[in-house]
Amino acid sequence: MAGQINAFEMAQKQFDSVAKQLHLDPGVAEVLRWPMREFSFRIPVRMDDGSLRVFQGFRVQHNDARGPNKGGIRFAANETMDTVRALATWMTWKCAVADIPLGGGKGGIIVDPSTLTLNEKEEMCRGWVRAMWKNIGPRNDVPAPDIGTTPQMMGWMMDEYSRLVGQYTPGVFTGKPIGGGGSLGRTEATGYGVIYTVREAMNHLKIDPKNSVAAIQGFGNVSQYASIGFVELLGGTVACVSCYDRHDKKAYTYSKKGGIDPRFLLTIVDEYGTINKQKAQDAGYIVEDGDAWISKEANVLIPAAMEGQVNSDTVAKMSKGIKIVAEGANGPCTPEADEYFKKQNIFNIPDFLCNAGGVTTSYFEQVQNDMNYYWTRDAVLERLDTKMTHAFNAVLDRSKGEKVYMRDAAYMVAIDRVVNAMAMRGWLSGNA
Repeated sequence: MAGQINAFEMAQKQFDSVAKQLHLDPGVAEVLRWPMREFSFRIPVRMDDGSLRVFQGFRVQHNDARGPNKGGIRFAANETMDTVRALATWMTWKCAVADIPLGGGKGGIIVDPSTLTLNEKEEMCRGWVRAMWKNIGPRNDVPAPDIGTTPQMMGWMMDEYSRLVGQYTPGVFTGKPIGGGGSLGRTEATGYGVIYTVREAMNHLKIDPKNSVAAIQGFGNVSQYASIGFVELLGGTVACVSCYDRHDKKAYTYSKKGGIDPRFLLTIVDEYGTINKQKAQDAGYIVEDGDAWISKEANVLIPAAMEGQVNSDTVAKMSKGIKIVAEGANGPCTPEADEYFKKQNIFNIPDFLCNAGGVTTSYFEQVQNDMNYYWTRDAVLERLDTKMTHAFNAVLDRSKGEKVYMRDAAYMVAIDRVVNAMAMRGWLSGNA
C-alpha cells in the first residue's frame, strides 16, 4: 500500500468525526484527543555476551477518569510513540465500551524479542519496571501483555515491582502465569471475546454460524483462540489463517480443503505466532502469499494481526461474500476501509468492542488478586460472555437508534461514559 499508516492520526481522525456528531465541546474534545501523560525512557541491558545495550521504552496514560489506566506492553522492532499513543487512546474507549472501571494506557520497547535470550528478556522486563515503577500500580496504571510479551514476562515485571515497593503486589500487572497471580481463561479471553461478538452479530443479521466461513489474519494469541472459538463455539469453518514467519521475514497464508484445524496448528506454532511451514505442508496445508487471506471465499473476515492491514488498497481484494468484519486487532481497518464497508453494507464490529475480551478478563484478574480468591475457568468465561454480550448490544442499540455506523456508535457510547466520569469528578468545572 502507498504510504505509512500513522495509527495515532487514524485514532484522532475517528474520534474527531464522532466528536462532531456528538456536538462535543471543543475544549473537552481537545482533552480527549490527546493523552494526559507520556513517558519516554532508556533501558540499559547487560547482554549475555557482556556488552551493554540501551533500548528505548515508552508508556502512555491516555485518560483515567473512570479508573486506573490499563493496557499492554508491546515489544516490537517497529514500535513508535505514535503507535503507543493510539493504542492507549483506543484502550480508553475499549474499557468504557466494555463498562469496566479502568482507563487507557499502553507501553512498549523498541526491540525484536525473538533476538533476545531468556536472561536478556528478563533483564529488559525488570529494566522497564525500574524506569516506571513510581508511575504504575494497582490503583494507578496496570500493564499487561501485548505483542511480543508473555505471561512469564508479566511475572518478572510483577516481581520487580513487588521488590521495589517492599510488598507482594500481584494486581500491578495482569496476564500473569497461572499459579503466579494469573487468571484461568485469560489466555483465550481476547479470541473468545471476538467470537462472542461475532455470534451476536450473526444473531442480528440472521446468519447461520454453522454455515459460515471465516478468513483470519494472524496466528498469535487472538487469532489462535478466535479460530478455535469459530469452529468449536459456533460450529463454523475457518478457511485460512496467516502469520508472519520470523525465520523467512515474510508473511504466509495457510489454508486447507474443508477448513483448517486450529488445534493442530496450535501444536506447530512458536511463542511469536510463527507456524512451522514444513510441518504444515506435510499435513496437507496450502501455503500462499501473506496477503492471500483477505481474498479467500468467506462471509466473516477477522483481521487480528497489526493495525492498518485492511485499507484502500487491500479492500479491493476482499471476497464479495463478506458480511461481517470483526476487528480482532487494534486499528486493523483504516477510515478508507470503513467507507468501503458502508458502501457494501458490510457489518463492522469495531476493534475496541470486538477485542475487549482481553482487558475485561484482565480486570477480572485484578478483582481476583484483590480478593486473593480465584475463579474457575468456566466462571471467568461465563462472566466474560455476559460482559461482551451486554457491550455489543449497547453499541448495536445506539447504532440503530442514531442510525449510525457501528464504529461511530461504539465511540458514542464510550465517549459519553468518559465525559460523564470527568464531569462527575469535577474535571470539567475548572475546580479540579
